[in-house]
Amino acid sequence: MTARIDVVLVRPKEDGNVGAVARVARNFGADRLVLVAPRARVGTEARRRAMGGLGLLTGAARARSFADAVVSADLVVGTTDLSTGRSSAYLRRSVSPERLGELLRPLVGRIAIAFGPEDNGLSRDELARCDLVVHIPARREFPTLNLSHAAAIVLYALHRAGGPGDPETTPAPEVLPLDGREKELFLDRLGVLLTRTGYPAHKRRGLILLFRRVLGRATPTEAEHRMLLGLLKSTERALDRGKSRGRRQR
Repeated sequence: MTARIDVVLVRPKEDGNVGAVARVARNFGADRLVLVAPRARVGTEARRRAMGGLGLLTGAARARSFADAVVSADLVVGTTDLSTGRSSAYLRRSVSPERLGELLRPLVGRIAIAFGPEDNGLSRDELARCDLVVHIPARREFPTLNLSHAAAIVLYALHRAGGPGDPETTPAPEVLPLDGREKELFLDRLGVLLTRTGYPAHKRRGLILLFRRVLGRATPTEAEHRMLLGLLKSTERALDRGKSRGRRQR
């Protein structure tokens, strides 16, 4: 994503939340923090919580009103804890953070992501000034997230929208290839070993099915399957050595 991101906190009331938002804004590459008529002191606790985002916090812009805060933005995104669904009672339909990332991915310019105060969120007039509204799905009985948590989720979604090729991101978890042939070979060899060890014939099918289910849940890689096969082969070699010693002793 090449757009520049402003994180706009409207009338924040908790000092620690402001610092925590500065931190996640730095984590996920936001360019600027804007504080609109903050009720928080933005003092020691905010600086303590900001950690690596201290530069964003100390350099935060101040604005008297929401309109002043977003006047230079090319696109304004508001956040709400209300899921609009298909209802016509709201100003417009909200989108998920993931969908927001998809929409913003090709854009350039300056984008303001606005978060309302902890107690009642953005007002209807402020949401009316937004070009897009984003909602984070949560439990119906308690849909309101902590300010810094909401900011983290939205900013993470925007950051990940850049894709794994984004040179500014840390590497995503390695993609681990699966190999169905190795799995089937392991199950076949397991059946042979069960036969050789005298495992009851009427129980073999169930045990192999159990291993198939376990392997399905664990999704082992090709290398891990080879290690499992090595274990079976070592066990078979031990059985062969035992038989050889038995024949020599006779």
